[in-house]
Amino acid sequence: MAKVGIFVGSSGGVTLGAAQKLAELFEGAELINMEEDYDAQFDDFDVLLIGSSTWGQGDVQRDWVDPLYEMQNEEPDFSGKKVAFFGAGDQKSHPEEFVTALGKMKDIFTKLGANTEFGYTSTDGYAYKHSAAEKNGKFCGLAIDDINQEDLTKERIHAWAAQVKNEMGIKKSF
Repeated sequence: MAKVGIFVGSSGGVTLGAAQKLAELFEGAELINMEEDYDAQFDDFDVLLIGSSTWGQGDVQRDWVDPLYEMQNEEPDFSGKKVAFFGAGDQKSHPEEFVTALGKMKDIFTKLGANTEFGYTSTDGYAYKHSAAEKNGKFCGLAIDDINQEDLTKERIHAWAAQVKNEMGIKKSF
């Protein structure tokens, strides 16, 4: 069975809350908070669920800045890794960069050889101007807007977990 690592950077708690729910839904998954475990080992896992909120001009959450910088300079080999992305944004206050961090992270992990074609979700039901997370008409992961659509968060997380498990061939536990 695939060993799943859920790596999350969260400032406001929304992305961390989603990661905690995903840890329940992916039985046996290990949750790694990037704030507490900066030296997390991606090599220990077959599947990486990568979570970050989006800040400023589409930046990744601060706990991801140094690890991503190091990854781009050291260029570790992520071949064989299955990776999916999730994160929070605010489509009304920041419609010009809604969940853009997901797209930036996808680009980095893809460049390093990871298979990042999992967990794409529809942009339907969102109102934003631009997002670097939009790839071929879909988000390259789970977009959460707990500020404006809190009532949809739980349903979106459950649906995304089921989708990713199916796409990756992971045994369902819910």
